[in-house]
Amino acid sequence: MQRRALGNQGLIVSAMGYGSMGTAVGYGATDDAESIAAIRRAHDLGVTFFDTAEMYGWGTGEKLLGRAVAPFRDEVVIATKFGLTHDFGTDSHPSRIRKVVDASLRNLGVDTIDMLYQHRVDPTVPIEDVVGTMAELVGAGKVKYVGLSEAGPETIRKAHAVHPISALQSEYSIFAPDAEPLFPLLEELGIGFVAYSPLARGLLTGTAKPAAEHEPGDFRAHMPWWSAENFDANTHIVGRLVEIAETKSITVSQLALAWTLAQRDYIVPIPGSRNPDRVAWNIAATEITLTADDLTRIADIAPTGGHGGRGTPSPWL
Repeated sequence: MQRRALGNQGLIVSAMGYGSMGTAVGYGATDDAESIAAIRRAHDLGVTFFDTAEMYGWGTGEKLLGRAVAPFRDEVVIATKFGLTHDFGTDSHPSRIRKVVDASLRNLGVDTIDMLYQHRVDPTVPIEDVVGTMAELVGAGKVKYVGLSEAGPETIRKAHAVHPISALQSEYSIFAPDAEPLFPLLEELGIGFVAYSPLARGLLTGTAKPAAEHEPGDFRAHMPWWSAENFDANTHIVGRLVEIAETKSITVSQLALAWTLAQRDYIVPIPGSRNPDRVAWNIAATEITLTADDLTRIADIAPTGGHGGRGTPSPWL
């Protein structure tokens, strides 16, 4: 698989990564054995970048990922995050950052976290203090690279002035192009971009169900894209994208991932699937080249993304 640089600090990862939230939380019932098989299949097919977070099961997601990658830990980059609380508030006070990082090291079974993100900006703690603490952890050898998630331009600039930010992680897909106004700033500062939910939380798979049909514990039951007033319009968009995909003998998921990869050469999408075969289909998208005409047609179909909000406010809008 091709490699891409995240930032100017030396972090090189596979062009596509693996997002592991669904192995622990958010998308209904999980199966650890299947999830581990999916993660290992991703590695077998060239993925070297694996993403998790403290919040993904409050440690259970990190433990699962740690077990899954243990046989090849030295061949991969592991990213995790701190900063959310059990009631989905924020807490990035330095003492808590240190505590969470120590717990993440134990959960993952590693000596160093390759990429550490602040999961969400904490309005009660100056970003300079947050990144200063992250830099302290880099100096202590507990962390290699520093990142932010869902941060706006002012926060990014202030953070980068304290310690180089290697990557910004935010939601990005055909359905959620909100982050595009940040790209010139990332290019100016030499920061990479990690695109989470590049398949729009399953909408861009062609198998989406209305909100009411999702099982308890599935985030999508409460997100605007799946609501009664938006679902039909969004599935209509997907249907038109399927038509493009079929002309290229690929799936709509592969079309969506190829679109993400085509936007900038410093973007690394991190789709997640607990199904090893779907993981393989996703990874195959790295071999797909979209033409300028393809990209224009996609832009015409979804010029501003999906109908309804993505469920996570964009602090830069």
